[in-house]
Amino acid sequence: MRYMQYAIREAQRAQEAGEVPVGCVIIYDGQIIGKAHNQREMLQDPTAHAEVLAITQAANKLGSWRLEETKLFVTLEPCAMCSGAIILARVPEVYFGAYDPKAGTCGSLMNLLEDTRFNHRPQVFPGLLAEECGAMLTEFFRSIRRKSQQDYC
Repeated sequence: MRYMQYAIREAQRAQEAGEVPVGCVIIYDGQIIGKAHNQREMLQDPTAHAEVLAITQAANKLGSWRLEETKLFVTLEPCAMCSGAIILARVPEVYFGAYDPKAGTCGSLMNLLEDTRFNHRPQVFPGLLAEECGAMLTEFFRSIRRKSQQDYC
């Protein structure tokens, strides 16, 4: 739970910056070695998802692309791109908050992380602080719709 709270703080940073509020932290030996939030708008980069940015930080910190003894905590179920990065980085444990019925690939649309055709299959622990994570996303998109309606009127 404690590490998911850190991921939630990252998601709040994303929200403050006008980004979709998704945050991620990567833990190694009880320490945060990677932390990030969505930065697609700021960087104008479609790959600037919280997970990808945190994986890059963690790999740099460890000096290796193999994140074999780490745990990844993210506020939203990873998409296909992020699931692929998790598999390629050899992250052994993934904890996520809210399910993503439109893009999630850890059980919602499909389950890439448990697909036996890949050579690496992390353990997945879904639903950690799901209500809090989901509420943040719901409110973010609700506020965008309200603003859009006000701008239209």
